[in-house]
Amino acid sequence: MMDAQTARRQLQETGRYMMRYGLAWGNAGNISARTGAESCMISASGTFLGELADDDVVECRFDGSPADPAAKKPSKEMPMHRAVYETRPEIGAVLHASPFYSTLAACSGLDIPSSLFVETMYYLERVERVRYCHPGSAELGEAVREKAKRANVLLLENHGVLVYDTTLKEARMALQTLEMACRMLLTARSSGVELRHLPKQVAGDFLEHAGYKPRRRWEA
Repeated sequence: MMDAQTARRQLQETGRYMMRYGLAWGNAGNISARTGAESCMISASGTFLGELADDDVVECRFDGSPADPAAKKPSKEMPMHRAVYETRPEIGAVLHASPFYSTLAACSGLDIPSSLFVETMYYLERVERVRYCHPGSAELGEAVREKAKRANVLLLENHGVLVYDTTLKEARMALQTLEMACRMLLTARSSGVELRHLPKQVAGDFLEHAGYKPRRRWEA
């Protein structure tokens, strides 16, 4: 858990990172970091993630009320962030974005396998789809809450993606891995290249014994 000042700085760095690597565009997307049991820092409504000023990052409670009444309005997507933080107390950061290839997957029936390479085995071990609900709605927040314990990567149908992890660094890695995997899948498909997938037991052995990172323990 970070203090507000550290969270603001890291969110500003994360916004620049996402823009630099094509993981965000325009004012689409919103990002947050947990600062307390019932609070987080989140990008304000309508902000450009690549140029977040200090007042573009707002501390607010999970109900969406800002800690400072004079602050800018928190992102309208707070219901999604709240659902993740309340469902997964170990999560420290949430990224919502619409990168090209990942959003293409979210707007189609493309399956995203975890069996391609090391990073996909770990970061994409479980990917879930969330049915379309209007952005910013309480309905979308509840749809995310339903899936939040079963995966750290959610494809929001006809909307974008939601990625969350213990830290902003890990969440960035997951988002970038997702975009790379989707790009590989779609490029291979359009080029007639057949990708070779590792067997399920090999991926499982890697997660349990390779020492890359501790394997996540999921709810059934």
